[in-house]
Amino acid sequence: MTEASRLLYIDDDEGLCRLAARNLARLGYTVETAQDGAIGCAMAAAKRYDAVAVDHYMPGMDGLATLARLRGIEDAPPVVYVTGSEEGRIAVAALKAGADDYVVKTVGEDFFSLLDTAIRQAIARRALERDKRAAETELRESNARLETLLREVNHRVANSLQVVSALVQLQSSALADPPAQAALADTRRRIEAIAQVHRRLYTGHAVDRVAIDDYLGALVAELEETWSTPDAPYAVRLACDPIEMQADRAVSLGVIVNELVSNACKYAYPLGVGGEVRIALGQADEGRFRLVVEDDGCGIERDSAPRGTGVGTRVIAAMARSLRGTLDYDASHSGVRAVLVGAL
Repeated sequence: MTEASRLLYIDDDEGLCRLAARNLARLGYTVETAQDGAIGCAMAAAKRYDAVAVDHYMPGMDGLATLARLRGIEDAPPVVYVTGSEEGRIAVAALKAGADDYVVKTVGEDFFSLLDTAIRQAIARRALERDKRAAETELRESNARLETLLREVNHRVANSLQVVSALVQLQSSALADPPAQAALADTRRRIEAIAQVHRRLYTGHAVDRVAIDDYLGALVAELEETWSTPDAPYAVRLACDPIEMQADRAVSLGVIVNELVSNACKYAYPLGVGGEVRIALGQADEGRFRLVVEDDGCGIERDSAPRGTGVGTRVIAAMARSLRGTLDYDASHSGVRAVLVGAL
C-alpha cells in the first residue's frame, strides 16, 4: 500500500468519523468520511477508493445494506466491516455478504491499529486478485494468438502438401513407365494422407489434436474414390470410435490405413473385379487403440515376399514403431486381416 491510499470511512457517529480520519491519516491514509450509508455509497460510486470501512449500526441503511450496495458498484473497493465486541454473528453475516474482513470496534488506539492491519491486508489481497485476473486474461489472449498462428501454419502446410501432390501427379503424367507411374501414385496417396491431418487441424476445434473418426472418414472416402472404377467398385467401410490423437500420431495412423487399404485394393481381389475393405478402430485399453483392416480377398501366404517394391511394408513398420505398436496378421481369416495395437 502506498501513502496515497484513499480510504472511505462510513459511520453515523460524527465524533468517531473525525477521530477515525485523524488516526488513520497518521497511519498514511487519505481519509474521507460519510455519516450515512446512502451518501457513502454515492461517494464510492463517484470516486475511486482503495478501501471502505463500514460500521454496522446506522439508522436508515445499516451496514449490511450498505455493504450490499457497495458490492454492486463496478470494480468495487474492498470493504472492512466494523462490528461491536460481542457480535460475531453479524461479522459472519458480513463476511458471507462479501466483506473482505471485519474489525471489532473498541475504545482506544488498538482499534485503529487493527483496522489499519485489516485494511492493508484487504488492499493487498485485492491487488493480488487483480494481478491474477490480468495474468489470466493475458494468458488467454496469448493462447488465442498461438491457436490462430498454429491454424495458419497448418493451413499453409496443407496447401504446400497439396502443391507437392499436384507436382507428383504432373510428374507421373509425364512418364510412360507404368511401374514408375504406380510408385508416384503411391507417393501421392501418402502425401494426401498427411495433408488430411493438417486440414483437420486448421478446421477442427483443436490445433494440436485430431478427431480420428472425422479424419479417417475423409481419408477413406478419398481412397474409395481413387481405387473404384465403374466396372470394379471398391467399398471401403469404416467403424471408428470417437477418438482424438496428437497430430503426429494421427499422421502415422493415417499413413498405415492408406497403405493397408491400398494394398487390399491392389492385391486382394482379381483385376477388374473390386470388393470390400473394412476398417475398425476402437479403444483397446487405457491409453491404447486397436486398428483392424481386413478384406475377403485371396489372402497372403505365410512368409511370402512383399508384392510390389516393398516400400509400403517398410513404411507401415516405421509408422507402427512411431505408435509404439506392432502390426500382426490374423492367419485364421480367409482374406487378409491386419491388426495393430498402439498407443494413443
